Amino acid sequence: MYIQTERDGTLEGLQKAIDITSSQEDVRSLCILACDANGFSPAHADPVLARSSKPLFGGIFPSIIFKNEKWEKGSIIIGMPETIHYKVIEGLSDSARDFESTIDEQMADITDLKTLMVLVDGLGTRIASFIDGLFDVFGLEFNYFGGGAGSLDLVQKPCLFTNKGLVEDAALLAPLSMKSGVGVSHGWKSIEGPHKVTEARGNVIKTLDWQPAFEVYRQVVEPHSKKVFKNDNFFEIAKAYPFGIAKMGAEPVVRDPLMLGDDNSLVCVGEVPEGSFVDILNSKETDLIDAAGQALVLAKKAYQGSEKNRINFFMDCISRVLFLEDRFEEEINSVNEESIPLVGACTIGEIANSGTDYLEFYNKTSVVAILEDR
Repeated sequence: MYIQTERDGTLEGLQKAIDITSSQEDVRSLCILACDANGFSPAHADPVLARSSKPLFGGIFPSIIFKNEKWEKGSIIIGMPETIHYKVIEGLSDSARDFESTIDEQMADITDLKTLMVLVDGLGTRIASFIDGLFDVFGLEFNYFGGGAGSLDLVQKPCLFTNKGLVEDAALLAPLSMKSGVGVSHGWKSIEGPHKVTEARGNVIKTLDWQPAFEVYRQVVEPHSKKVFKNDNFFEIAKAYPFGIAKMGAEPVVRDPLMLGDDNSLVCVGEVPEGSFVDILNSKETDLIDAAGQALVLAKKAYQGSEKNRINFFMDCISRVLFLEDRFEEEINSVNEESIPLVGACTIGEIANSGTDYLEFYNKTSVVAILEDR
């Protein structure tokens, strides 16, 4: 694959990088990872995207990753060696949308599928339902990896790249014929629970054990953290105390509480099923860093392609960045192999399946995907 970068975060720089990448003889499609701080808007970016004569897709993220660095501004353009017939599924928050039938219809013409890159608007309210629909259609036929695009200001806006322009509240499916290996790990441990989710609406937990969700959460987190929730510090404390949804024989699936909702409810990234059981989690910085390294180990173990000709994608949750702060560099280093290109993004939720486990939408999790570079 051919990788072109630009550090200024300007549309002029993006256009130049797209042109350079498109001109390479072996490039058939382009994947773009860009920073939210670039300030790309449909009014200005759409004409640039529409100029591309080759399939073009990707996302805008709080930060992106290249080699051993996290970038707050700029873009990475990855030239891929195959023509990628990606699909865009709109209405990610539509309560009436039947994702299974929509995916089945749109993906009916796809053949030779070994890996599916999945990008979503990370602030969509039915991401988990979309992922369930995807799994119901395809099951364990191939590997999946990807994540949620969007902004840390938590305002939903166009964040996915297509040839027609930027789109929001949508999912993007990019089928690849490349071999892959995927590893997933998060490093969070239970400190208390389980609690039954007695009332929930999509990504909002209303009650735990028939009590207001925040009251239950507060009673555990305040004594453990030795901090008190106030009007302006919810996420500052909550970033270290996610929920874990119990899964049989596997690590719990992490859900990030983002903010307080009405009536002492908790708004999370991704849905929390009513009737499920959740623990309250916590971790040490070293455990998270070690877990990211373990994701690479698992990806390499699962990978069956060429050892020399490969590229590593690192989809790592932005809330891990906020938790680790200055030590996030150590997390990148734990997955960066000096002789192998590393690209990725700090995402609003992660999507992965190793080919042997159930497909999930994760929070606060590290995903490493190794793609064979032909």
